[in-house]
Amino acid sequence: MHIKASFKRFHHYFNYLTLEQSLEYFSILGGIEENIEIDFFDDLFSMVKINFVDEFKKFQNLVSPSYLIESPYREILIAVARGDGKFYSVLRKARLSESIGEQVIEELVDLGVLFIEKSRETPLKTYPKQKIKKHLRSYRIQDKLRFNEPFLRFWFGFVEIYHKELEAGKGDRFLANFQKHYERLRTLVYEQLCDAMLVEYFTQQGIGILASGSYWNQYSEFDILAVTDQKKIILGECKYKDRKVCKNELRKLMAKAEQSGLNVDTYALFSKSGFSNELLQNKDEKLLLFDLNDLKLLL
Repeated sequence: MHIKASFKRFHHYFNYLTLEQSLEYFSILGGIEENIEIDFFDDLFSMVKINFVDEFKKFQNLVSPSYLIESPYREILIAVARGDGKFYSVLRKARLSESIGEQVIEELVDLGVLFIEKSRETPLKTYPKQKIKKHLRSYRIQDKLRFNEPFLRFWFGFVEIYHKELEAGKGDRFLANFQKHYERLRTLVYEQLCDAMLVEYFTQQGIGILASGSYWNQYSEFDILAVTDQKKIILGECKYKDRKVCKNELRKLMAKAEQSGLNVDTYALFSKSGFSNELLQNKDEKLLLFDLNDLKLLL
């Protein structure tokens, strides 16, 4: 899994960082670690200001290939970075026709900038003449587009939209936006790392995983849905918050699973800040709890 190797490389490159610091910095700088020197003892927001405002040009030169900051690549990449990544939603936001958009995306995938996360949703029609409810007739199952490296996701999600101001040395609006929405960056990275860690956890137990990753359908979205070689379903929820996860989160996940018609065998909760005593004392074998330290499985 690409993110696993990428995070491991980043963490070893900056081996003086704590696991939490590694994750925070990786969500911004992952993929360019060998091209930069950074003072990691500053706080995160100072690091972003010093490097992406004061040293804007230096970092712009790390966007490779350089034509990614030109149309129509720029519009596609901004749409992927700032939205949910659903294929046709991206084309709509980028204001490109499907034929041109599909060609550009194919090129970006071939370049290794993006990858396609396939939808695992069951088609609405299981036989040709099946009638579909009126409100679902325009519904399209969509794959998702994801960035291979966190740095480019950060660049097109946060930096590129302010590039004219940043070139002029004005960083106020960029920094205000970053401060307001930064959580989106690290949340997705945490989900992807938790997914890789779950696969590693089961592999070490001698259990194969046939498929894993985020899961979405017409009803809901889930951080992680994994299927074992015994066709068992594991459903996961990831919380990168500064508070403990409590039993209510498990109840909400179970309700969402029921609404989506998922027959779940095991629930997995992932939390940056640990769990309530009620969850920790839960002896249910169908519940797995992982905290931030468990990411060491990836190293």
